[in-house]
Amino acid sequence: MAEDFSKAIEDGLKLSKRIYFGKDRAVAPPRLPSMNRSAITFLPSAPMVYAVIYDPGIVDNPDIPSYQPHVHGRCDPPALIPLQMNAIEMEADCYHATAFVTVSGTWRLHCIKGSRSCDCRIAVPMGLQGSILGVEVSLPRKSYSTELVVMEDVKGNQNFGPPQNGGFLIPNIFTLTIPQIDGGSNLSIKVRWSQKIVYSNGQFSLNVPFNFPDFVNPAGKKIPKREKIRINLDTVTGGELLCKTISHPMKQVSRQVSSMGFLYDSDVLSWSKVDLSFSYAVSSSHMNGGVLLESASGHDLDQREMFYMYLSPGDIQIEKVFKKEIIFIIDISGSMQGKLIEDTKKALLAALSKLNHDDSFNIIAFNGETYLFSKSMEFASGDAVERATEWIKVNFVAGGGTNVSRPLNTAIEMLSNSQKSVPIIFLVTDGTVEDERQICAMVKNRMIDGESIRPRIYTFGIGLFCNHYFLRTLAMIGRGQYDAAMDVDLIEPRMLTLFDKASSLILANIKVDSLDDLGELEVYPSHIPDLSSEGPLILSGRYRGNFPKTLKVKGILADFSNFVVDLKIQNVKDMPLQRVSARDQIEHLTAQAWFFENKQLEQKVAKLSLQTGFMSEYTRMVLLETDKLKNVKESAGTKTKEKSKKSHTEYETPVQGQRMILLPNLGIGFGNLAATAENTPPGYESKLPEVPEIFKVATNCCETLCSYCCCMCCIQCCSRLNNQCATALTQLCIGLGCFSCITCCSEICCSGDEG
Repeated sequence: MAEDFSKAIEDGLKLSKRIYFGKDRAVAPPRLPSMNRSAITFLPSAPMVYAVIYDPGIVDNPDIPSYQPHVHGRCDPPALIPLQMNAIEMEADCYHATAFVTVSGTWRLHCIKGSRSCDCRIAVPMGLQGSILGVEVSLPRKSYSTELVVMEDVKGNQNFGPPQNGGFLIPNIFTLTIPQIDGGSNLSIKVRWSQKIVYSNGQFSLNVPFNFPDFVNPAGKKIPKREKIRINLDTVTGGELLCKTISHPMKQVSRQVSSMGFLYDSDVLSWSKVDLSFSYAVSSSHMNGGVLLESASGHDLDQREMFYMYLSPGDIQIEKVFKKEIIFIIDISGSMQGKLIEDTKKALLAALSKLNHDDSFNIIAFNGETYLFSKSMEFASGDAVERATEWIKVNFVAGGGTNVSRPLNTAIEMLSNSQKSVPIIFLVTDGTVEDERQICAMVKNRMIDGESIRPRIYTFGIGLFCNHYFLRTLAMIGRGQYDAAMDVDLIEPRMLTLFDKASSLILANIKVDSLDDLGELEVYPSHIPDLSSEGPLILSGRYRGNFPKTLKVKGILADFSNFVVDLKIQNVKDMPLQRVSARDQIEHLTAQAWFFENKQLEQKVAKLSLQTGFMSEYTRMVLLETDKLKNVKESAGTKTKEKSKKSHTEYETPVQGQRMILLPNLGIGFGNLAATAENTPPGYESKLPEVPEIFKVATNCCETLCSYCCCMCCIQCCSRLNNQCATALTQLCIGLGCFSCITCCSEICCSGDEG
């Protein structure tokens, strides 16, 4: 899909050569290097808008119509012409480990005749773990905005038609199509999303895609354009902020102990050519933490109090990291063939090379069977790693089915007697199995907290065919962490990132005192994971009652000594605690709803999703179209509401002059048993052969021609014919018909036979 999108943009840039802008310049596609052409991609590296071109004949300058040679045929699939951008503004609100980004810009449909119209496609690349929150589009005659509705309300609702174009092109690029915009129109667009702030080597880093290609600069004279970026930073930790690097020449406009503000506002001749990157550190020489408290707002559906708890690693030395006993459980079923298993092998070999000599390891490969590298744990010596490397090359051959339960049981047994180390299970899979709930129940029964450290489970999912909520539940029960590579190109870096977290634990068996006295307490995640030097530990939740004035966190250090730290408690008013913790809470609640098959939890997730704007498996995004030319004035309080009996949630139905357009489902789902059973690789899409390919094969064999000449193929073929060819074909058919009539007359009517 991404390759098709990139090819459509390349076709659009070639098609844009038809546009004439007077004597200043003409828009032309960038020159492509001839030697490395296959490596070029036109995927957006900043928020972009494209004209969707089916009919190339409508491409022209809406202000200066020019003579254009007639173009025959249609673009199928459609070409995408990037629109020129006239203004851009970005604001990023950063709270601890989460950033909320808002981008506002103005684009012009500069490539379509003023008398014609076309669809426009918005593409929004987001940073790490990006989650789209909303899109607003303003046009001269209409406006559009996205909303969330409950999934159950969509089923069977006559107000919704079939889903329209939209969704994720790849996991970090969201697309949305706005229908039928007049040539020459200006589009004012505002996009909002959230993304994670990365923590590494003691620094927090924010990276937002903001690299615009040259061909979005307006044609004509180089008129200065306004570019504005604002960063609002609130670390909530109370420590001193140290700014490290910044990509754009920003000036500091505000500063307090734990918050800073930066602004970049300038007239530019060309738009930004680099992503927005900003890194900072919070000075601290030891582990520290705090608790933020906030009361529920009046419109909050859950009136319990909120808390946000964090524990930061501080400046930790390598000798303070736990010794590890780690077992890698790697899926080698048939669906892992090709790039998937090769990239997994690379990541596994890199992880083995990072182990210390006093760490021990083992490897279990599984499909329908289980294959062990060694019958016992091996110290990570050079010889053992070399033998493991050879074993991986021989045994990592994709084939067979998927059985997770057996290797998981084997690993838990092997790590049951770990001493003076952290036992870790690192599971990698791309499939779904039928007994996932039984597996979670089995692991839960075996993970009973005691004096020793129970095996930690870190799970890594590949693609959309595996059940990511099963993997998340398994990691939560095992007090580990979960990560995924929805895009197969990200397997190696994402897998190594998760391994770095698992191999750098500094505080285990974490417990929080004094919370048991609170009423209706909910903590996410319910099983507290260990603290890693690769990032802060964050807990959030709800409660009733009076929060204790002092709070202690206890745990075990790498030398197995006890550790206690007092958390600072403060009430906040200017930090949106619910929005900051909403995504993690939705994902954990969804995993619990799947595990317990609980409809009430599903409804709770849907309510939280509607209230915070974060997508969930039980809500659906729709595009609300408002026609400004129609009278939509209503008396106060006359808007009708529909209430779902099943979901107990409310949403406003479209009023006069509005309609709802259903967008494709943006959820990742709960796995695909059929695809796993058939060993279908992640990312595989079955495609029908294109018409030119059909007729190319058909010319070689009459039998093949007959098999392909169905009505739909004939219609698709005829739609590609130009006018002259269609006329000639029509005349030929008429001639053949007349010839048949003459033959019939000569043989029957004029043959002289009287019999």
